[in-house]
Amino acid sequence: MQISTHQNILKPSLWKIYFLESKTETLRMLRTPGFSVPTLLFPVMFYTFFGIIFTMNAATMPTYLMVTYGVFGVIGPALFSFGVGIAVDRGQGWFDIKEVSPMPASAYIFARIVLTFLFSLAIVMLLFFMGAVFADVELLRSQWLLIALILLLGSLPFCVIGMTLGLFLKSSSAPATVNLIYLPMGFLSGLWIPITLFPDVMQLIANFLPPYHLAQIALKVIDMDVGANLWLHIGVLLTYTIVFIILANRAYNKKDKK
Repeated sequence: MQISTHQNILKPSLWKIYFLESKTETLRMLRTPGFSVPTLLFPVMFYTFFGIIFTMNAATMPTYLMVTYGVFGVIGPALFSFGVGIAVDRGQGWFDIKEVSPMPASAYIFARIVLTFLFSLAIVMLLFFMGAVFADVELLRSQWLLIALILLLGSLPFCVIGMTLGLFLKSSSAPATVNLIYLPMGFLSGLWIPITLFPDVMQLIANFLPPYHLAQIALKVIDMDVGANLWLHIGVLLTYTIVFIILANRAYNKKDKK
């Protein structure tokens, strides 16, 4: 009976492991200005210039761009915390150390999802503040909350995409490669300029990009989407998620074999 009690005392709490790993990862990223400052400020800075200053005479543009820059904002933490973060951990050997430690692999992924959600929530709140105070964006309380929820949950497919990139890329090339994917994908998805202003060919290309579909789901809340079926957008995002989970699993198994 004494042995059983002693074993229970030594057995770590799974939720405590999840909490400590999430806390450690978040503090580490907050203390990394190269990640935290651009991630938080770039979407807000772009929205200030292109959504507020240069669209003062446009009635609906500040509202539209607040949502699309919100999409742009939540993609960044997902791609960089997973894509660059995992690649750097692999390059420095931390990934291998965590693999052989008693910590479950799910805690490592959970911590990065928490990090993504926290940064995404901060970005969304900053954009909402800028839109409401400086651009006179007026929405119902339910619309504010629903858009925020869509943006936070919509970051999950990009977490999976980032995880795949992190398992494939080397630490030295990961930041540049992720930026080469992140910025053009955001522009071509109509996050910086309304998609209706694009030529037909570019509008067709946007239909194959996940940020476009996340933006359309969020824009439906304020009736500013292009009018496609909601389930089409959800289906595309789910397809991307499943495909990249398979690719991430293959990349991880390939790494283990090596």
